[in-house]
Amino acid sequence: IGLDFFDASINRLAAWVIGARCMLKALLIALLEPTDKLRQMESAGNYTSRLAMLEELKTLPFGSVWDYYCLKADVPIGPAWLQTVKDYETNVLSQRT
Repeated sequence: IGLDFFDASINRLAAWVIGARCMLKALLIALLEPTDKLRQMESAGNYTSRLAMLEELKTLPFGSVWDYYCLKADVPIGPAWLQTVKDYETNVLSQRT
């Protein structure tokens, strides 16, 4: 699983955090998908229901589950982590030569 959002114009730490959070979100979305139900619909030839379910999945509030996960993991919710990275840039990275 790739974590790096390589962009020479941004901080490496920020790129790694963005990549790690996106990877975890992708895994969460996959875990929330009702795969068994979708397979049953496909096996039964019920492609209309399968398509309808796939479209509904696009608007499910996985963000609420993600926020809860972050809360339980004691990590910043939303873009709040960015201030920690900016503080690190100011206090640590700026001191490097």
